Amino acid sequence: MIKIEFPKPDLVIRQREQDLKPGDVPITPYHGFIDFHKITRENGGIFLFYNEENELLFVGKARKIRQRIKKHFEDNVSPLKNHRDEIFKIEVYEVEDPMEREIYETYAINTFRAKYNVDKVFYS
Repeated sequence: MIKIEFPKPDLVIRQREQDLKPGDVPITPYHGFIDFHKITRENGGIFLFYNEENELLFVGKARKIRQRIKKHFEDNVSPLKNHRDEIFKIEVYEVEDPMEREIYETYAINTFRAKYNVDKVFYS
């Protein structure tokens, strides 16, 4: 039996900025998120989209995480195109090795039962 230990996220961003202090200027949100600039531009990894009830919606991987996450909000062929308004939280994990990304993505889809992933699903 193979034992996989899922890492802690390198970054978690939420849809609403809940820590604004009096006098702070709110940043214009991008699909409700204001912290896309914190996601690495150069590194690869995996990402997990959650709804407000912390239910896993989708797991993805990419060589460049920020661009891939933004594509899910812009692209008409994304499996999330009809569910974008459900996304409340994004967890980002920097994983440079392509084989490790593949393993973590498949593991997360099946262990946490991602709602909108259709590929790599081994549960019924």
